[in-house]
Amino acid sequence: MTEIGLTWPKNFNEVPKAAFTRKDIYAEEMKRIFFGQEWHPVAHESELPNPGDFKTFRLAGVPLLIARDREGVVRVFYNACSHRGNQLETAVMGNKTEFECPYHRWLFDAKGDLVGCPNHRDFLPGFDKSDYPLAQPRFDSFYGLIFVTLSAETETLTEFLGDSQNTLRELLGGDGRLKLLGYQKVRYDSNWKSYTDNDGYHAPLLHQAFKLLNWQGGKGRQFAATKHGHICFESALSVVSGPTVLKDASLIAFKGQDPSVGSRIVSLFPTFVSTKHLDVINLRFATPVDEETVEVHYAYFAHQDDDEDMVLHRLRQSSNLLGPCGLISMEDASIFHRIHIGNHTPGNAIFQKGVHDQSKLESEFLQNDESGNLPRWEYYRSVMGFERAEA
Repeated sequence: MTEIGLTWPKNFNEVPKAAFTRKDIYAEEMKRIFFGQEWHPVAHESELPNPGDFKTFRLAGVPLLIARDREGVVRVFYNACSHRGNQLETAVMGNKTEFECPYHRWLFDAKGDLVGCPNHRDFLPGFDKSDYPLAQPRFDSFYGLIFVTLSAETETLTEFLGDSQNTLRELLGGDGRLKLLGYQKVRYDSNWKSYTDNDGYHAPLLHQAFKLLNWQGGKGRQFAATKHGHICFESALSVVSGPTVLKDASLIAFKGQDPSVGSRIVSLFPTFVSTKHLDVINLRFATPVDEETVEVHYAYFAHQDDDEDMVLHRLRQSSNLLGPCGLISMEDASIFHRIHIGNHTPGNAIFQKGVHDQSKLESEFLQNDESGNLPRWEYYRSVMGFERAEA
């Protein structure tokens, strides 16, 4: 029994529903996971292509400012003035070479240095602007994908990513040279773990488009990539040929080179998901708002080497296939909310498909198994300090 009073089921394929709904558990998740020893993707450098470009993001309530300076260097800052802590920038994104706090007009450049502050001659003797730069969290990048950790003790990013690196690199275009197409942003009425618990089992059963387009082959695999329970999917595409229910079949055309790996997904603990379905390149930056709400930013990209036709093709697929109203994902929002309502009942959620022995954990799974989520749940249990019930 832990200090917050939850005993985990003895079977590896069971998860207590209380983990999705209790306020005390959510508060502990903030401490142990979001302010703990994890790396959190917050942006891709291609979202800031030009000197002076910036983006703001809130990670578990913590305001961040990601900015590219005049020399092209991208940095991450806490979005708070170093004087009295006022939120520095309120715009979602834009282009500035300097950031001014409206409260007392302290001025910072895109390197985070304090370059101006009114009436500084009346400050304490020895005041030096160089002592008051914008504070920064630890950050690192992988093929342009920018990660932040709110802990000083987190392992290196390479260690954190583990065996997910190869699949993630492919999802980032092979070289990270992406070009932003746009965003869809949504808040789901569910616990953040219901959103990330989205499994391979449901896809051809819940999503009607999978049936209409005959995307139900299940040819592929998923595997746990590290001790953190990161999940990687690699699957074949049944390229649609002949008549379809769509008036314009070019919407689901696949212009990639190899349909045997036409679909990839990397789900990094705790909340990040990256996908490539057909020719869509999608990064999903997600953050919990409270125990009943999660905010997800779907960001869509082309590759810098794409010709104009390919950019337009990716844009059409991106805006129609995925996201909260996407052809192959529109049912998710309703299901997330219904899961959250149902989790306010006693008992455990029990995983079945792909489970061969409920007394031990596996690491390799079929594409359409739900058991691929279990390594992540085991890591979550260990980080949260929940002890298993005795057999």
